[in-house]
Amino acid sequence: MRNLLRFLYKYYFFLLFLILEVIAVAMGIQYNLYQRARFVSVTENISAFFNESISSFSDYFHLVETNRKLSLENTRLKNQLQRIYRSDDLFFFGEKDTLHRQKYFFTSARVINNSVNRMHNYLTLDKGRAQGIRPEMGVVCPDGIVGITAGVTKNFSSVISLLNTNFHVSAKLKKNDYFGTLSWDGQDYRRALLSDIPYHVPIETGDTVVTSGFSAVFPEGILIGIVEKAEVENGNFYTATIRLTTDFKHLVYVDVISNLEKKEQKKLENYD
Repeated sequence: MRNLLRFLYKYYFFLLFLILEVIAVAMGIQYNLYQRARFVSVTENISAFFNESISSFSDYFHLVETNRKLSLENTRLKNQLQRIYRSDDLFFFGEKDTLHRQKYFFTSARVINNSVNRMHNYLTLDKGRAQGIRPEMGVVCPDGIVGITAGVTKNFSSVISLLNTNFHVSAKLKKNDYFGTLSWDGQDYRRALLSDIPYHVPIETGDTVVTSGFSAVFPEGILIGIVEKAEVENGNFYTATIRLTTDFKHLVYVDVISNLEKKEQKKLENYD
């Protein structure tokens, strides 16, 4: 208390000046229309600036939750589309088929580990057997294919990345349906190779490459990448360099694809 009184006594004139200055400014604003308008405008601009800054700061810390919700919503919509639209089911539904012969079911998962700088790259997902994940399921993201599930535990699963020299998938040119084999050569994480496209097939820079559907893992038409260049090898086939649409250094949420008819298809294809 004594220190406070000493402070007030020492700076008495300065504090009195500040009080009188504030009173003068307040009276000027109160009784002068122009000054009042300017003051309101300035305070509103300052308030808007701080509100916008606080809102942006808050939104930044909610990005993870927002992305998670968007991923779940995209997965839900994909499953709805699978249920309500299949070209061969528009008029023919099985009597006991409550899902209208839905073939694929999508499960959202988060990438919790990932590598891109090895010859055999893998990812780890936060979903496993308890969430319906099994080995040999396709994994995709909004930008294209990612890989195939390999090892699965109760709550986690590992994925053989497309960026793995052991990974091969049937792919085709979207414009004419000619198919070949897509693989990674271990070089650039943004590029893969599409081989076995016949020499007589027109292939140009900018052509879109998608999954062919010739497997029980990926549906037909999943985006893979864009043709950058094509060269003839062995005289009869093209080998095309494909720029991948999936950025493997920026994977957060993915969808795991379950083929509900896989067992039946495999049984038929392995029948002797």
